[in-house]
Parts: sequence; C-alpha cells; structure tokens
Amino acid sequence: MAWLAAGEGYEIALVEGRVAARSVTGRAAGRQLKTLPKALKDHPEVDRLRRLAEWLDRHAAACVAQVDAWMVSSLPVPTELLARVWPDEAWQNALRDLAVVGDDPGEVGFLRDATTSGELKVVNLDGETVRLSPRTVTLPHPVLLPDLDDVREFAAELGIVQQVEQIHRATWRKPDEVSATATEVRDYAGGVFPTRFGLAARATALGYRVSGGYATCKVRDTGAGSGTEASVWIGEPYYDDETTTGALSWHDEDGRAVPLTKVGPVAWSEGMRMAAALYAGRKIEEGGDA
Repeated sequence: MAWLAAGEGYEIALVEGRVAARSVTGRAAGRQLKTLPKALKDHPEVDRLRRLAEWLDRHAAACVAQVDAWMVSSLPVPTELLARVWPDEAWQNALRDLAVVGDDPGEVGFLRDATTSGELKVVNLDGETVRLSPRTVTLPHPVLLPDLDDVREFAAELGIVQQVEQIHRATWRKPDEVSATATEVRDYAGGVFPTRFGLAARATALGYRVSGGYATCKVRDTGAGSGTEASVWIGEPYYDDETTTGALSWHDEDGRAVPLTKVGPVAWSEGMRMAAALYAGRKIEEGGDA
C-alpha cells in the first residue's frame, strides 16, 4: 500500500495489517519507525487506516468462511466466479492451493491461478501444471477424496499450505455397520464443563452455531437434495452451572431425526469433527483420562 502524508514530517501506511509510520525529514527519512509517534495516534488518517485494517480482517475471515462453506456443502462453484474474485488478495489467499475437481471426478488438482478468461491453472497429482476450463468445479471435502493419504503426502512434497483446512482436515468415516434404528452417536458424550457458558463460548470460537441447547453445523452431501444439520447437546440456555456434552445427532431441514444409516459421509465426518472438538475442551480430573 502507498505511503500517505500524515502531519508534518510523517507518512503512514498499512504494513502487515498494522498502521506504520516513517519520517520524511532528517537523517531517518524513509526509514520505517518501530512505533507510531504520539503525534500521530489521534490523526484522522491513522484512524481511517485502522478502520480499513479492521475491515480487511473481517473481509479475509468472511472469504475463508465462504470457501469452507463451499467445501462442506459439496455444491458446484462456477469457474467464472472464481476468476472474478481471484484478483482480490483475500479471496486468492483463501482459494490458493485448494484441491479442486472439474469435469472429471477422478482428476484432482491444486488450484494455483484463475485467469480472467475463466481458465484455471492447477497442479495435478502427477506434478504437472495443467489448464482447466470446466463450467463449474467442486472443492471436495477430504472424506470424499480417494487415496487421501497419498494426496496428503503429495501436498507435503509441494509445500502446500492451505488457508482453509481441507487436505489435513480431521475426518471420520461411518462404520460399515450401524444399527438400522439408531439416530445418535455417544462417542463424545459426557464431557464435563464447569459452566454451560464456557461450552457455548467454545462452540462459537470453533465456528459453530449455538441454537437453544445445541451446538450445530449444517452440511450438504454430494447428491443430497437438502442440507443436514448435525447437533450436539450442550445444556439448557439459561442454566450456567456445570454441564456435559450430550449425544450427536443429525436432522433434516424439517427437523426430523435422520437415521445413522442415512447420514452421508460429509455430514458424518463434520458432525463427528464438531463433537470431538467440543469434547476436547472438557474438564480433566487429576489422574483421570486425558
């Protein structure tokens, strides 16, 4: 970002998300200062840059959240849309190096560029940079990727770092045999928390929605006609004594419980991921299980 005049003898700019200053006079002219001079702390231009920095942070977080939602929704994303948002640094950081799938579901590549002509440049699993022009792409959830361990190993060789947790996202696969009548999983039930508020705050910090007595996340499996919401009981909303995590269950868009046999692979994995993440913050008694 360009340096802007701010008061007599100083210029300011956003540097790595923070307002920085440099002197334009004297022996230190052109050198960035370690701290913001007192004379600039209440300057209108400094306040404007601070507010811009806050907006940029919110924008970057919103981009990551949207890309994450695309991944867990299993919905196709127009290639033209990716090309239009790519010049935006926040969008580019969120999308770069994500695994994408175009017209051929067996061809996975890591996204490196999206051109204004609607062409994607990806590095395929043979290490070759190829150009794709599909009408839409999907950002597959890792549980849907065949040979996930091989994909992870190849990503490590390329030095890939993803802003949106995809390749190294923790995954759970549904057991081959589940009860035909079961509607809940209790693997992560019984985690004790000193207060319900603390458990709800943990859920929110992890990015989950708290509604009534539940922490929830909504996903859509490939081929599913509607979304599925996973939910974990976290305690009565107005009760703030000690509470425990409850069972994990899934519901359709009409609020009906989904039998475990009907829960799709992405919904299962994301529900278990939420339940495990909440349970991990439980109170551990000294000498008890870790």
